[in-house]
Amino acid sequence: MPKEFPRTRRVGEQIQRELALLIREDIKDPRVGMVSVTSVIVSRDLSHAKVYVSVLGNAEQTAASISVLGNAAGFLRHKLGKILHIRVIPELRFYHDRSLEEGARMGALINAAIASDKGNADADEE
Repeated sequence: MPKEFPRTRRVGEQIQRELALLIREDIKDPRVGMVSVTSVIVSRDLSHAKVYVSVLGNAEQTAASISVLGNAAGFLRHKLGKILHIRVIPELRFYHDRSLEEGARMGALINAAIASDKGNADADEE
């Protein structure tokens, strides 16, 4: 795994904060819906940024939101250029963050396993 560069991490965190604000206030398209910017990973040369977002809604709403954000990437990059004081503003690519869904799925599996073990323990006592 490559070495973590503190500057790229700091720039990513700043982009995450600013993008969350810009998406909430400046994107007027109703198809965006409820979007949260969960993380931003910036390349070492600051030329590309992977923006991971979670969307409240079903798969169709998620795809629509990602599409709208992808179309608005140039606008958002321009706005970031006015806010951030860095030489290169990264090209933005938006991705759906599935970690929250996976966490909920894993939690449900663990709860089911615990309930199953409890049921087996009760049956063994009888």
